[in-house]
Amino acid sequence: MNISGQTKVFAVLGHPIRHSLSPAMHNASLRALGLDAVYTAFDVRPDRLMRVLPAMADMGFGGVNLTAPLKEAAFAGLKDLDDSARRLGAVNTVEFRPDGIKGHNTDDRGFLTAIEEAFAIAPAGRSIFVLGCGGAGRAVALACAIRGARRLLLADLREERAGRLADEIRALAPAVEIVPLPPDPAQWTASCPEAELVVQATPVGMKRDDASLLASAAFRSEHRVLDLVYPYSETAFMKAARQAGARTANGLSMLLHQGAYAFTIWTGKQADVTAMRTALEKAVCERME
Repeated sequence: MNISGQTKVFAVLGHPIRHSLSPAMHNASLRALGLDAVYTAFDVRPDRLMRVLPAMADMGFGGVNLTAPLKEAAFAGLKDLDDSARRLGAVNTVEFRPDGIKGHNTDDRGFLTAIEEAFAIAPAGRSIFVLGCGGAGRAVALACAIRGARRLLLADLREERAGRLADEIRALAPAVEIVPLPPDPAQWTASCPEAELVVQATPVGMKRDDASLLASAAFRSEHRVLDLVYPYSETAFMKAARQAGARTANGLSMLLHQGAYAFTIWTGKQADVTAMRTALEKAVCERME
């Protein structure tokens, strides 16, 4: 594409950011729609974020995605937040408006679309095991609670984090049964079969040689298992679940759909999801070579 002084620039910010596949999918959609725009990535430390965002607004950026560890920093620093960002306590999409900067969160919608696409299910009435109660896991658990999950089992190596999330959910959705588990993989293995949907929301799996946090004994054939890690087509966690007969999916679909919702916020246009998916799948294959 030809880049000129009129080309609109979008970006993803994180620390680190080299692993991000967001540029691949967003540039594919921009090209497919024939927009004079480009999407890139910048490494920004959390303590600099609230200086960087106003500067980007002044420079005419079209919009920004945020990834770890910047989502909570943006939530704390931005005054104008949409309902989803306020509810989740994090911002993953920044909109530069004429009247200021607004923070959004599309992670919950991306997750809900991903499980519908992969497994044809919704959280309502289901028992769900969430492994990892930090940023992504917290968004998933809150989205499930709000959408009527019957029971949530929360697991994290940091017991206090699972406890805080349990308290949040009880205040937000008191009808949901909450079971915070101790930071003990053996207990996780014993409790996991009680769930119908299992979500792996820790960073474990981002490295090729990362072992699964749960063994195959934790899974059953009726399980639907979503690993939010996306750089590889199958993680060790997914492999352990598949060996037990479970249906599995990685985080590529959630990444895709949260990005598509962000694209619409910035441009007012429906993203070309097919082009985005093709670009993501190609990027993952290239990374595995």
